[in-house]
Amino acid sequence: MRVSLIAAVAANGVIGKDNDLIWTLRDDMAFFKTTTKGRHVIMGRRNWESIPHRFRPLPGRPNMVLSRDASYVAEGAVTFGALNAALDAAREAGEEEAFIIGGAQIYRLALESGVVDSMYLTHVDREYEGDTWFPEFDADAWKAQSLFQHVADERNEAAFEVCRYDRISVEAPSA
Repeated sequence: MRVSLIAAVAANGVIGKDNDLIWTLRDDMAFFKTTTKGRHVIMGRRNWESIPHRFRPLPGRPNMVLSRDASYVAEGAVTFGALNAALDAAREAGEEEAFIIGGAQIYRLALESGVVDSMYLTHVDREYEGDTWFPEFDADAWKAQSLFQHVADERNEAAFEVCRYDRISVEAPSA
């Protein structure tokens, strides 16, 4: 199973403020919906709670919520205590590509544990004030490919570019 991460990141690395999105990029949201539709989506509790009730669970996708609180209930989603448990459940369900959709702690955990095969990052061409940042990653470990660019318009308050990053496999040196 492929493990992908999907996020929108401002030019200064910000991804949110006060547990909420800080921009209106309708065409990026459409890309997110199309890309994750029918796929398992894995998110942290705070990210889950930031989704407006009318959109929870995210429709057309098995929703998986990570929480350290074993008694936490996310109505319409399945709760897990660990990222690997959620990934194992998606794998056992026959998933081909599971998506990690945030927030910052879950992104960091996934990148540090080395489980991410691909990242779909929307690079927002503007700096924003915020309190949550996308974790730094070693760009040399990833092959980037631009998928498309979008200008600012009436539906999107900032220009943006969506890129796919695929992990570069490092082969062990031969003896």
